[in-house]
Amino acid sequence: MHRPLLKFFALALTGMSAALMLASTAQANAVIQVTDSSGQPVQDAVVYAELASGPQLTKAATAEIQQKDKKFMPFVTAVQTGTSISFPNNDTVRHHAYSFSPAKPFELKLYSGKPAAPIIFDKAGTVVVGCNIHDQMVAYIHIVDTPYFAKTDAAGNARLPAMPAGKYILKTWHPKQAPSAAIPEQNLQIDNNTVNVNIKLNYKAG
Repeated sequence: MHRPLLKFFALALTGMSAALMLASTAQANAVIQVTDSSGQPVQDAVVYAELASGPQLTKAATAEIQQKDKKFMPFVTAVQTGTSISFPNNDTVRHHAYSFSPAKPFELKLYSGKPAAPIIFDKAGTVVVGCNIHDQMVAYIHIVDTPYFAKTDAAGNARLPAMPAGKYILKTWHPKQAPSAAIPEQNLQIDNNTVNVNIKLNYKAG
């Protein structure tokens, strides 16, 4: 084979390799708008994209739910499995935080300040947190098997972190969802461009 032809094929292969590398590393965001059955924007909805091929590896992370003015803050927390959450008590009264939820039952008996160790949430699901002293105190933790998650703001909007191109299952959870109800889901295809998705829940969240 002549040298010019060899050079041509070499350049062509190089270009194909570069294109394949770009395709494999392509990432894009998904912008989500969540409304309820009445068309109102939904705050504190957790939206998350799971790879259609299965759960992703967990990564060590930390989060915090503080107790202030006899409230848990934030009201809703979304984390990936394996995340350690601390529960500092910033009130002048003692609290007794606990949960009976199957995803992570725990108990932090009467205490002030910061507990000695955080709690690791290592199973996907929803955890309802209460205070054994102040019944009005409640918080929700939604644990997911993916790093691609976000919580909606007051306008019902959320932006998922940049995701590699591929097929995902987009799920949406909210505290007003009935505990026995299946979490709504839909297919999501990520390519090179930002994807805009509108989700309408079949219940009233306000």
